[in-house]
Amino acid sequence: MSQVIVKGPDGKLRCEWCSLAPEFLDYHDTEWGFPVKDDKRLFEKICLESFQSGLSWRTILAKRENFRKAFHKFDFNKVARFTERDVNRLLKDEGIVRHRGKIEATINNAKRAQELVKEEGSLAAYIWQYKPEPRKLAKPQTVSTSPESIALSKDLKKRGWKFVGPTTVYAFMQAMGLINDHVKGCITRNKVESAQKKFKLPKEK
Repeated sequence: MSQVIVKGPDGKLRCEWCSLAPEFLDYHDTEWGFPVKDDKRLFEKICLESFQSGLSWRTILAKRENFRKAFHKFDFNKVARFTERDVNRLLKDEGIVRHRGKIEATINNAKRAQELVKEEGSLAAYIWQYKPEPRKLAKPQTVSTSPESIALSKDLKKRGWKFVGPTTVYAFMQAMGLINDHVKGCITRNKVESAQKKFKLPKEK
């Protein structure tokens, strides 16, 4: 990613990365950076970011609906019950990324998500504790980690989560609205900023 802005098909300015693939435009305009507190969506995103490790987001986005079908719409209470039979089934599913380690990590992380909900009340309540102060943020799209992503990654690993390194977690935080990383001049930046101001932080247990 970079701080460059480009004109979209409607002539409006956007972050450069959304012009790299046709499917990026809608994702950029309607999802990326808007705050999320739905536990299933948060779990889905952190899992998909884990699957992306070493790959491109375009690959994952193109397969997202297949992932949702394969993992029961990322209902972690259902995924937590997956067995070795499910692992073998998923390794044969050409619609997703067939990586045993990442598949097993998703099942493991579903169990860890259940534990977090019991302890914190919700995934959202836990995750949003790591929202950085806007004044401390680096310039948009200039870093791939932050003190907060490092801290969240470290705590998740301590709790037994897998494939949640600082870079993966930072990408997750960007996408789920903990950070507004749209560049200045991008038409979506102000929309995200407005959504963040209206967003009510999830209550801790």
